[in-house]
Amino acid sequence: MAETVRTAEYFYVMVPDKPGEGARVLGELRSAGVNLVAYSGFPSGRGAQLDVVPTDPAAFKAVAKQRKWKVKGPKRAFLIEGDDRVGACADVLGRLAAAKINVTAMDALAGGGRYAAILWVKPRDVKKTTSVLGAM
Repeated sequence: MAETVRTAEYFYVMVPDKPGEGARVLGELRSAGVNLVAYSGFPSGRGAQLDVVPTDPAAFKAVAKQRKWKVKGPKRAFLIEGDDRVGACADVLGRLAAAKINVTAMDALAGGGRYAAILWVKPRDVKKTTSVLGAM
């Protein structure tokens, strides 16, 4: 089975780089009933950046506003899913490289015979990436 590719809105929140910040933000989203398709957190400068891909962007924005979080976005990311196989991500990245699209970042996991990835490109490359990957 071929991959399915779709675009999604993501947001990011900058927090202090200290124990418990990710748990705090995710706990508040959980308490508000905000479901996430993807989450990624990593150090950035003197803080940490938390990227979230909510199933309902409006619900996420409402919680962020209520909590007075400084949110950036929405921005676009690509969610990729398919049957796990050797070289699945290499194939995706190869198609983008052939189209001269630079990938900002990609995270992927596999389990139960399936894999899923989230991929980011610069805003100027979103339309071209959509075309190359056949995103819905």
